[in-house]
Amino acid sequence: MAKLASIPLLLFFACLLAGFYGALHNQISYTVAPAYFHEFKFSQFGIDTLLHDRIGAGIVGALASWWMGLIIGVPVYLAALLVKGFRSFLRTFAMAAVLVVCTILLVGCAALLVSFITIQADRLPIWMEGRGVSDPLSFARAGMMHNFSYLGGMIGLAVGLIYAVWQAVQSRKA
Repeated sequence: MAKLASIPLLLFFACLLAGFYGALHNQISYTVAPAYFHEFKFSQFGIDTLLHDRIGAGIVGALASWWMGLIIGVPVYLAALLVKGFRSFLRTFAMAAVLVVCTILLVGCAALLVSFITIQADRLPIWMEGRGVSDPLSFARAGMMHNFSYLGGMIGLAVGLIYAVWQAVQSRKA
């Protein structure tokens, strides 16, 4: 019964973790391309001009990603329910959630590294056509990091679920 009662707290934790990830992710992409935020994200999220800096980028990241805690947290929660014992269940959920976030961050950073190799000023991605931004190269690189973070979310969810199921199997052996 305690496992079922813990869902609001665990999903709140997952949303906080997702928001923290978004804020951290945006600190990296703001370093690469402040114009990505000044010419796109700040207006998209209605960020006050007084916060058009790293603080605003962090706010954008938290607002853009907190809800992923629900989308990823529910399946991870359901998989963690299979773990025997309440403490082991909590530990499994928390570790799976952290693994998801670490995986997303790794995929996003890998995409950013690849973007420095593959995206050149004379070879911008098609989605950059007609953007009319001040720094198209950096904008495209930050955009690639952001876009690939969704793929990272799917991979991260798989990693988190595999971990939770593995923990459930291990808890049943003991």
